[in-house]
Amino acid sequence: MTYIDQHNNQKPRVVIIGAGFAGIQLAKKLKDAPVEILMLDKHNYHTFQPLLYQVAVGALPADSIAFPIRRIFTYQNNFNFNLANVKQINPESNTVTTSIGDIHYDYLVIATGSNTNFLGNDQIARFAMPMKNVPEALNIRVLVLQNLEKALISTDPVDREALMTFVVVGGGPTGVELSGALAEMRRLILSKDYRYLKEQHMSVYLIESKERLLAAMSEKASTKAKEYLINDKVTVYNGVRVQSYDGLELTINNGQVIKTHNVFWAAGVKGEVPEGLSGATIARGTRIQTDEINRVVGYQNIFAIGDVSAVVTDELPNGHPGVAPVAIQQGIWLAKNLQHLIKGEPTEAFKYNDKGTLATVGRNKALADIGNLHLTGFIAWILWGFVHIMSLAGFSNKASVFMEWVINYMTKNSDNRLILRPFNTQTRTVDHEY
Repeated sequence: MTYIDQHNNQKPRVVIIGAGFAGIQLAKKLKDAPVEILMLDKHNYHTFQPLLYQVAVGALPADSIAFPIRRIFTYQNNFNFNLANVKQINPESNTVTTSIGDIHYDYLVIATGSNTNFLGNDQIARFAMPMKNVPEALNIRVLVLQNLEKALISTDPVDREALMTFVVVGGGPTGVELSGALAEMRRLILSKDYRYLKEQHMSVYLIESKERLLAAMSEKASTKAKEYLINDKVTVYNGVRVQSYDGLELTINNGQVIKTHNVFWAAGVKGEVPEGLSGATIARGTRIQTDEINRVVGYQNIFAIGDVSAVVTDELPNGHPGVAPVAIQQGIWLAKNLQHLIKGEPTEAFKYNDKGTLATVGRNKALADIGNLHLTGFIAWILWGFVHIMSLAGFSNKASVFMEWVINYMTKNSDNRLILRPFNTQTRTVDHEY
């Protein structure tokens, strides 16, 4: 019998599903608590999602933003981790059915995060490229590089244009940052790597359904972001929606058709809700509704934190925004409340402390909203870089990303444009027979 099947009756078992920002913080803050922690995830690493777009454009190696989960908790004696897919939650027996067997819990915390939401359009889901994890970011990187290689030898001008046209759908931080990175790649890298491809041959579009970019940030930040992108020759469409995309033609509801082989979807997310919570209320965005201490409504010992949860109130009818600071603070707060519950003490309602919002649009160009302070340009870019470096897991990742950024800044180049896992553009899958 393994420790997975065993249960120490003297210590309640806290099972955490998901090793994102919320789950990691929760487990850390329970280090000295009288509990047994078991974390489950389908990957054996934690991903720093805010920098996935830099992996996608070859600015960073994938392993610099991913860190082994077990390494994070090397010295935490009450922590264990298992690589597993969670198939179903069984509230009536306090167990979780997984790919490695049934696991008992006293307290269950769902921290499964979110996935790409294609808004019910199966055609777009088939042909557009999502970017919510490391494999997806690597798929985008390979697709970009392969299509540039094809464009270099193409004799069909129409197909060549489609291969070099890049469309980002979604004007939130991910979409804006990815668009800016593609524009920077066009300006600084294209003609160096592909001598016969010129900057004017490559087109970058950003499509956002709202009337302004970065709608969650200040008006100043939104306006400046658009200005930065337009100055970098990114074509920005606001107030329009993508109707269809068949792998070649992308149709917008204003009647325009863009021929492209590269569509990157950053237009929406939905919570990753495990099966079995029939008594739970699912809020907008496929998020599990919780009470003020992040306990799933309808259950006594099941909690949800991070992107998959929604603390719905009159002030927040859609819950808190799905950003890393919310997930981190919910993990920390729940750790306190779980210890209160174990001791029979009163709990405290979660309160989000918004410390500000950051976004970058490329080299020396960023935006920062910190209370009533709104920064743009180089100072905001330095602040953005510092915050992201300090938020990475592990010293090695911090050092790696810092050095990569310094080298990239000095050389206006990077060394990560390798096609190591070819991508089949027809099936939209990794080509294992290459």
